[in-house]
Amino acid sequence: MTAPAPPAEALRAALAGLLDGLPPRQAAQAVDRLIASYRGATPTDAPILRDRADVAAYAAYRMPATFEAVRAALAAFAAAAPGFTPGDHVDLGGGTGAATWAVAATWDGPRASTVLDWSEPALALGREIAAADPALSGVRWQRARIGAALTLAETDLVTVSYVLNELTAPDRAALVEAAAAAARAVVVVEPGTPDGYARIIEARDRLTAAGFHIAAPCPHSAACPIAPGSDWCHFSARVSRSSLHRQVKGGSLAYEDEKFSYVAAARFPVAPAAHRVIRRPQIRKGQVLLDLCETEPALTRTTVTKRHGDLYRAARDTDWGDPWPPAGE
Repeated sequence: MTAPAPPAEALRAALAGLLDGLPPRQAAQAVDRLIASYRGATPTDAPILRDRADVAAYAAYRMPATFEAVRAALAAFAAAAPGFTPGDHVDLGGGTGAATWAVAATWDGPRASTVLDWSEPALALGREIAAADPALSGVRWQRARIGAALTLAETDLVTVSYVLNELTAPDRAALVEAAAAAARAVVVVEPGTPDGYARIIEARDRLTAAGFHIAAPCPHSAACPIAPGSDWCHFSARVSRSSLHRQVKGGSLAYEDEKFSYVAAARFPVAPAAHRVIRRPQIRKGQVLLDLCETEPALTRTTVTKRHGDLYRAARDTDWGDPWPPAGE
């Protein structure tokens, strides 16, 4: 029997035929228009993805990056909560289901997943794409208004990825509060921009006020030590580009880096990293410079040199967003 393809490969294969019959220039124009809508400063009161052409173009461009960013956030959460495996999951504003793919890639086994979104074309295409992976055969695709009127049944895990920018401030607050009231664990992912980080901090504050423990990326549940307006906390996920992705993107590189900000929190006790690497490590001759967010909380820079032996070798292999020190060191 042939083993199933890993989720990232299965997703790329499922996306491969989406733009058949759509000229590359038209696909690229659709993506440019949709990106402008998503990055706009004015929240919307109607779905941005209006029809299958919109959804197909945007999914071909954005689903791989959203999948990798959410998978990175979920991996950090899973490391801080090794005894937790969600039996059910709700993907709020999930569109074509990238976060649901990421959940399936993080935890083995069947679960009841529900994708809630207000765009019926997005849900329809998500259902079509999910047919490529048996692990997603039981996902429910349900139309719902994502905002203040939303009510959720109890669930183990809620993901909210690249959604908050579409909502007004009252709707953002209501959405996070609804997720906190329903879930044992909540993971929120936003673009790795100053505005995206500000929305993450807003969500983080609401989650801690609701009694949640921060699992990642922060090594503590206290206030973020970054002074407002001085900087922002974000990370990077490497995204492999298929030929379709390069066609829609209009680029030639085989990869791109998706910048994202996130918070992962749980109602139950967690074991966050002692420190988190919050910038790309600087590797110099005989030393590695690591910028860390620490448990205290505080922001510090530590220098690891060859004299540190195994720790130095570990530092050379450490990446942006990793815990420090590595397990076992």
